[in-house]
Amino acid sequence: MPDVQLSPLLERIATALERMVPPPATRVDLAAADAFVWEARGERLRPVPRVAGVPYDLLCGIERVAETLYENTRRFADGLPANNALLWGARGMGKSSLVKAIHARMNEQLAGALVLIEIHREDIESLPRLLHLLADTGRRCLLFCDDLSFDAGETSYKSLKAVLEGGIEGRPANVLLYATSNRRHLMPRQMIDNERSTAIHPGEAVEEKVSLSDRFGLWLGFHPCGQDIYLAMVQRYAAHFQLAIETEELRREALEWAKTRGSRSGRVAWQLIQDLAGRLGSPLQITPSG
Repeated sequence: MPDVQLSPLLERIATALERMVPPPATRVDLAAADAFVWEARGERLRPVPRVAGVPYDLLCGIERVAETLYENTRRFADGLPANNALLWGARGMGKSSLVKAIHARMNEQLAGALVLIEIHREDIESLPRLLHLLADTGRRCLLFCDDLSFDAGETSYKSLKAVLEGGIEGRPANVLLYATSNRRHLMPRQMIDNERSTAIHPGEAVEEKVSLSDRFGLWLGFHPCGQDIYLAMVQRYAAHFQLAIETEELRREALEWAKTRGSRSGRVAWQLIQDLAGRLGSPLQITPSG
């Protein structure tokens, strides 16, 4: 083929190859905010000006686990060793609220102490890339994955296992991971039972699945609350927001609300307060609380 005909072809090939080359790594600027959401597709951190949550002192019925997680986070903020944490258990009992409240409390006590970065469950496979970007940022980063779990056929949990422990690079010293889940082992019971019944070596197959949760150094269980704790949650919210309602009327409303919902939890208590405040014409102004 003559050179005059070959040249355009080579140019097209070179252009196509250039498109296939990954873009240069994005430089992460964590000075823009104290909270971000990781957008895996564009490999960027989107700043969050205001984190939705409730103050630490408003959380009720989870004092023991709250103190444990707070102390772990405080050590991390101080540059001391700390454990990745798995918050597991009953729905609506304050798992994600606690993580956000502790982050807010740390930054109230020392401005800019921690950056909170949310990574969605479906983006777990991109976690190694995110850690690479965060490693040299100079800020201590608290990664937060809400409602983490894995279903049959998913393999992204292997990326998380390597990051938590066992990978050649490991977790950067300035990064800690907190995850919440309704499942203690992050896998549905049916999935674990299927492994036992179908695998050639059932014990090894099950061990590989449940070993993911074992790599979190701190396990904190959240359990369904009784009526007394539920009523205490409602009363604490009502007092904080100064809702104009008599104690007995508030109790009656709370019990009726829980009955219609079929459950008692912190989430149910907060939903009642929102409904009640709306009916009373009282705005809910959430202010920081140390």
